[in-house]
Amino acid sequence: MSALIDSDLPALRLLSKGKVRDIYSTSSPDHLLFVASDRISAYDVILRNGVPDKGKILTKISLFWFNKLSHVIPTHFVTANIDEMPEEVRQYKEQLEGRTMLVRKAKVIPLEAIVRGYLTGSGWAEYEKSGTVHGIPLPDGLVESQKLPEPLFTPSTKAEQGQHDENISPQQAAELIGHDLFKEVSTKAIQLYKEASEYAATRGVILADTKFEFGLIFSPTTNKEELILIDELLTPDSSRYWPAASYAPGGPQPSFDKQYLRDWLTSSGFRKGLENGPEGHEGEGWTMIESVVEGTRKRYSEAYSLLTGDDA
Repeated sequence: MSALIDSDLPALRLLSKGKVRDIYSTSSPDHLLFVASDRISAYDVILRNGVPDKGKILTKISLFWFNKLSHVIPTHFVTANIDEMPEEVRQYKEQLEGRTMLVRKAKVIPLEAIVRGYLTGSGWAEYEKSGTVHGIPLPDGLVESQKLPEPLFTPSTKAEQGQHDENISPQQAAELIGHDLFKEVSTKAIQLYKEASEYAATRGVILADTKFEFGLIFSPTTNKEELILIDELLTPDSSRYWPAASYAPGGPQPSFDKQYLRDWLTSSGFRKGLENGPEGHEGEGWTMIESVVEGTRKRYSEAYSLLTGDDA
C-alpha cells in the first residue's frame, strides 16, 4: 500500500500546498477543492514519506464531525461525492476518492483557535515555567495532563508555510482580529470543544485539546459576512485524543494522534534547528521508519473506529 504524497491534477490550478492539504481552484468561482494527502508533519517538519490512507481517514473524521456539530455553526463543507463536483474534478475520481471535499470559498481569519481542556503539550511547558497558559494565570499545584477547571481558549497566530505558529494571549488575539469577531470565534470554539468532548467521552475517548479554523463568507440573507467553520475538524492532526481507560494525570498520556510520531522524532535526535534533517544529514529531510508509519496509521484508524463505531 503506497502513500499519496502529492496530488496530481494538471487540469486544475493548485492554489496552495499545506502540510497535509492541497487546495485547488475549480470552475466555480465560489468553491475550492480540498485534497487530503497522506503527508504528515510534526514540529513543523513535513516527513519525506507519508502514512498510507491517512488523508482518507482524516477526511472521514472531518465529515463525521461536520455532520455531528452542524447545529453549532455553518461550515465550508459542500460535498464529498465526486460525482457532484465540477466536471474537471470528476476525471480524477480514482485519485481523489475518499480524500477530497468541495468547499465554499471563505476569507480566512488569521488565527488558530485552540481550545484546551487538559494541561498538556506547550500549555504544560508554559505552566511549569510561569504558572500560566498563553498568559492566562492558572491555580498552583496542577500536574501534567490534569483536567482544567474549564476549557481555555488559547489562540495562536496562523503562520505561513515553513514558519512557526506563535502562542498569543486572548487579549493579543482580540487586537489582531477585532474584539467583536474575537468574542464570536472564542465562544463558538469553546461550544464546539465542549460538545465534541462530551460525545467523545461516551466513546471512551478524552479530547484533551483541539484546533479550529474559522472564516467569513458573505450571506445574502443578512447582507453581511457570516462566521463559518473551515479546514479540517477534530482530526488526530489537529487534536489530542487519549484513551479514557488508561488516563492517569501526572505525566504524558498514550494517544491516538501525532504524539507517537513526535516522540520518535525527538528520540531520533530532532531539535529546533534540525527541521531539514538529522544532525550531519541536514538538507536530506526526515524519513519515518516503517514501524512508525504503521504505528501512526494504526492510531489514526483506531481513533476513527472508536469515535464513529465504523472501521477505517
